[in-house]
Amino acid sequence: MMFSADSRCSLSCASLIKAAVRPCRSALLPYAGRAVRGLLVLLVLFAGQSMSGRVQAYTDLVEEGRYVFAAAGCVSCHRNDQTLAGGPPIVTPYGTYFPPNITPHREQGIGRWSEEDFVRALRMGISPGGQHYYPAFPYPSYTRMTRRDMQALYAYLMTQPESARQSPPHIIPWPLSSRALISHWKQGGFTPGVAVDDPTRMPQWNRGAYLAKALGHCGECHTPRGFLGTPRSDRYLAGTCSGPEGLRVPNITPDEETGIGRWTTAELDTFLATGRRPDGCYASGLMMEVLGTSCMQLTDYDRQALAFYLASLPPIHNNLDSLCASFEDYDFLE
Repeated sequence: MMFSADSRCSLSCASLIKAAVRPCRSALLPYAGRAVRGLLVLLVLFAGQSMSGRVQAYTDLVEEGRYVFAAAGCVSCHRNDQTLAGGPPIVTPYGTYFPPNITPHREQGIGRWSEEDFVRALRMGISPGGQHYYPAFPYPSYTRMTRRDMQALYAYLMTQPESARQSPPHIIPWPLSSRALISHWKQGGFTPGVAVDDPTRMPQWNRGAYLAKALGHCGECHTPRGFLGTPRSDRYLAGTCSGPEGLRVPNITPDEETGIGRWTTAELDTFLATGRRPDGCYASGLMMEVLGTSCMQLTDYDRQALAFYLASLPPIHNNLDSLCASFEDYDFLE
């Protein structure tokens, strides 16, 4: 075969290029391997940081839940021999209720509940099985909780020790024991939904309202109820003759004669923080339990917000002395 000079030159150039490329590729291989290893290291570091971030976020959520747990007063009802394994009976005019085990035990507690099950129980008063809860479980107040607080509380409860303690059945007369009737009661006595801030009020007032109405559920004890057990909105926090264990619960509206209208906001804050009343006496019994396990665990800002909110309410004159049997408020407060 014959080649021209140009052809020979082209072949020579091609041969030189191939000869030059081969060693270059060989020389680059170690660098390519290093690049791949470096990329893998970066991916591992990124994955580790991502996992660390998720762990930290969950840890933060659990700590939020610890605070919500205290602010919501869960211990007062659910603690007996073992914290959260169910509490002493709650005696009411509508029956005797036994607080359930809310530890993560899968059989006797809430260990099988999903987060959505938990949120639905608080928001709607409905069990994972679709049954309506008796309103002795204060979901008419808890429904106002933010979803974030509900999620945090769920995360915290799922970190608690399990208990296999089984709660006794409630003792409720018929027809009040009918859970089907609760759905009808809800139509007139229950409005589900998260609390909404009042834009005309200060942030401190709105925070205090949230603590009183949603987390602290003060109205569940301090507001009198109608014939079917529905809290009377026109007597909000005005006290009742038939509180827990049949005790009279005092009027905590700012009425000067029948409520706490003569207390200053500072004195009310001191009471929430220490249990000390303006007269120098200290609370004990049921009220001290609520203060010790809930109000005293609040931050200074939250406790002051609660006092500020309570002091701002319209005074309601509700003379329990004339409505109830002879009874002194200190029997409840002490």
